[in-house]
Amino acid sequence: MDYSFFDFLKLLGSMALFLYGMKTMSEGLQKLTGNKLRNILSAMTKNRLTGVLTGLLITALIQSSTATTIMVVSFVNAGLLSLVQSIGVIMGANIGTTLTAWIIAFFGFGKLSIGTLSIPLMGLALPLIFSSKNGRKSLGEFVFGFAFLFMGLDMLQNSMPDLQNNPEVLAFLQNFTDRGVISVLFFLLVGTILTVIVQSSSATVALTLIMAAKGWIDFPSAAAMVMGENLGTTLTANIAAIPANISAKRAAFAHFIFNVVGLVWLTIVFQYFVELVDSIIGNMTSFYPSGMTSFLNSLSPEEYSQITTLSKSELSPALATLQDQYLSYQASTSYGLSLFHTLYNICNVAIMIWFVKLYEKICLAVIRPKKGEEEDEEFVLQYISTGMASTAELSILQAEKEEEVYVQRVKKMFGFVKKSTNMDHHDKKFLKLYNRTEKYEDICDRMEVEIGSYLGKVSEGRLSNQSKERVRSILRGVTEIESIADSSCNIARHLKRKMEADVVFEKIIIDNINSMYDLLDKAIENMQTLLKNQRITESELVESKHIESSINEKRNLLKRENVENLNQNRYSYQNGVFYMDIISECERMGDYIMNVVESLEVKHN
Repeated sequence: MDYSFFDFLKLLGSMALFLYGMKTMSEGLQKLTGNKLRNILSAMTKNRLTGVLTGLLITALIQSSTATTIMVVSFVNAGLLSLVQSIGVIMGANIGTTLTAWIIAFFGFGKLSIGTLSIPLMGLALPLIFSSKNGRKSLGEFVFGFAFLFMGLDMLQNSMPDLQNNPEVLAFLQNFTDRGVISVLFFLLVGTILTVIVQSSSATVALTLIMAAKGWIDFPSAAAMVMGENLGTTLTANIAAIPANISAKRAAFAHFIFNVVGLVWLTIVFQYFVELVDSIIGNMTSFYPSGMTSFLNSLSPEEYSQITTLSKSELSPALATLQDQYLSYQASTSYGLSLFHTLYNICNVAIMIWFVKLYEKICLAVIRPKKGEEEDEEFVLQYISTGMASTAELSILQAEKEEEVYVQRVKKMFGFVKKSTNMDHHDKKFLKLYNRTEKYEDICDRMEVEIGSYLGKVSEGRLSNQSKERVRSILRGVTEIESIADSSCNIARHLKRKMEADVVFEKIIIDNINSMYDLLDKAIENMQTLLKNQRITESELVESKHIESSINEKRNLLKRENVENLNQNRYSYQNGVFYMDIISECERMGDYIMNVVESLEVKHN
């Protein structure tokens, strides 16, 4: 075989350039659009149809279903999307990613080859790359990525082993063609494995287009590989979901079963589906993708070598005609595979969109929580609905109820912090607990925004002065509750930094921190009781201030004792720094709790 190890390295390098181009182009576009894509994703998923359209739009824009799917998994992990919403977006992403194949087919194999324009494109983008404005810089990155992508594609085509000079490769592949379902399953498996290895369905689709266009494999085999690539890309989302919560794991699994079910029905009707696509492209271009193999078999090795290596001006009229036919077959084959990819995903979504609830049930049944794992770790407002309540009074009542739920979540988050403090940081569960704390902090941020936005809409209506005062009080309380969540997360971060510094607290420090936690627990429970009653008396206010004063006094006492303990070398100075950071944050939390209580005082004056 006339194919050296150096040639193989060139092939890998070409693939690397293609993948780098895809990554740079996607990242450039994501930077260019800023947070707009995330806002679209969180806003346009109210029903399954808009969810599909959102997934399609975002993936078509950023040219990466992987990026969209990982974004969806992270949103589910943060509680910003429900499982049902995420399934719709993932379905749309499957359609959106097919645009990549069309771009490659049109610019890589069509009459307009962008590969030759790659270097000039970089020249145009160079001033943008060095621009001080972020928008222009991101646009430059996008153009550079676009140029790299097609430069890599051009090099990939040139680096692939020659069909005529490597008959062994062709013979090996041809052993698995024309075997009905076995052939479909074999090439489906090849496509899946390639995508798992490369971790990019776009790259493996490009490889498949080249292999089919060069005549390595026939059109049906290439179509089966495209099916496999659709399945292989689901692994990326499942890998992204490994450290995430149970809801994110379910979203990733939904992506997997959606593609598996699609492959099952398509395998059954595969032959008819391929014939349909072949017929559509053949009628449009006069060159049937299925005719590529027959055309290549009709060429002698000399004819093939000349039409693939020489320019049109160097060929005889007869060979020039053959070259035109060869290029037309290449284009029609690439268009055929792109159409197959798109039609398959559109049909799959059109069928599966009616079974989203069933998918949800399957995911809930298969991905079950482990012992101790929480089921409720996703953001769902319990009392505030998407629409407004019938009266302003009822709307305010719903917001007050939601405020109580907010405090319950913050209290649970503080429970994670207490548990982390009393845990050996070498324990594997420490980091897991820290991640849950951070996730709860994200959810708390989102709850503040949602409740605040809802009350903003309530304020737009006709309200009595008393109702306006209630709205103002809830808004103040919600802001302070979010600050309590921030303080809990800050303590968790101090504990994580302690872990990274491999610092172990002495028993005296742990005992003192726990004594501060006990006072905070008392303050939080008092705040919860007052919020539940939605009223505060003078004596209750005095009691709340007394608890807050005891927290301040405890902080001052521990600070003085810390200086004495350091002088007596009871623990190191570094330990003392981490210790005092936590105590100071606890005192701040006490202030925020008191602020929530004072918001109730205003409400009932």
